Amino acid sequence: MNVLVINCGSSSLKYQLLDMTTEEVLAKGLVERIGIEGSVLVHEAPGQDKVKLVQPMKTHKEALNLVMAALVDPAHGVVKSLEEISAVGHRAVHGAETFSDSVVIDDAVIKSLEECSELAPLHNPANLIGINACRELLPNVPMVAVFDTAFHQTLPGEAFMYPLPYELYEKFKIRKYGFHGTSHKFVSQAAAELMGKKLEDLKLISCHLGNGASLCAIKNGKSVDTSMGLTPLAGLEMGTRCGDIDPAIIPFLVNKGYTVDEVDNIMNKKSGVLGVSGISSDFRDVEGAANSGNKRAQLALDIFHYRVRTTIGAYVAAMDGVDGIIFTAGLGENSTTSRAAICGGLKYLGITLDPVTNSKRGEATVISDKDSKTTVMVIPTNEELMIARDTLALAK
Repeated sequence: MNVLVINCGSSSLKYQLLDMTTEEVLAKGLVERIGIEGSVLVHEAPGQDKVKLVQPMKTHKEALNLVMAALVDPAHGVVKSLEEISAVGHRAVHGAETFSDSVVIDDAVIKSLEECSELAPLHNPANLIGINACRELLPNVPMVAVFDTAFHQTLPGEAFMYPLPYELYEKFKIRKYGFHGTSHKFVSQAAAELMGKKLEDLKLISCHLGNGASLCAIKNGKSVDTSMGLTPLAGLEMGTRCGDIDPAIIPFLVNKGYTVDEVDNIMNKKSGVLGVSGISSDFRDVEGAANSGNKRAQLALDIFHYRVRTTIGAYVAAMDGVDGIIFTAGLGENSTTSRAAICGGLKYLGITLDPVTNSKRGEATVISDKDSKTTVMVIPTNEELMIARDTLALAK
């Protein structure tokens, strides 16, 4: 059974085609600058040269048409016809309280996604564009929506409710939703396998660290707390996002002459390690500058490591213990120095790292040593595979 995974952004489209009998990636690609001058599709298949197609793509439907053509192309395609695609899995960012799990897409689901769009105005409309375009191109193929927020619908009330007037929750559904759920779910399952234990018996903390970053407390296989909130702005310092700050800063800046939109732009696009370092939103650039003696770059990293450590501490308290800590995503998988800096402040958990295994990048491995009381792991995330697995389970 071949499953096509689609991740649609406002002007981009990522895709993978997987053979779910082996979970092998048959092809993957990226379309950028949809509706913008310079539209480009890059298509890859194992054992073949990368294909780059530059031509106008005014809509997501046009982009998807080119993706479908690339998949069946005699020269670089991987299937003979689109009939070999058994199902399509779509990444959907925000399912609010409506969706606590992945779901087969029908008209009612589309309507609910539209209603959730005000909670994710940058993401859900783009996800819907991709879903609707795929439904037109592949009308007889079952489609599944996999939500970033769904994994966190198991949060207890004390973890997801904000101490605001309750009527704001009733009227506007203002609460913590959390994101990166597909990633946290995938790596927690992989961690249990790596530890040789049942997921239902474990207390895990997943650290999805990259330009966007969040932590998740996972007790007995269920998300019980996470660092992002109503939106992906909350929680840790990130590439350009501020994370948690005193909310009174917002009216303070408005009273100083900034508009609400300007403050929102500052918090989302000009803050984080970019704002503190003044150098870049890319942690690799900031680490390089810090190593060269740049004090602001070092401060940006120190803030990040501090926020991760203190959030880990909070989640240990929330779960009354921890069996394993997982590092994943771009920074978590590849920055040996960040992992060491974060774990260096967790000695009270009996954590000691193995410098040899911690020096590895991008492979699933235990990086704590044999005497460590808490298992620390690096597990590469694979959200596309998680989406494909959920799609397979529902589309059979």
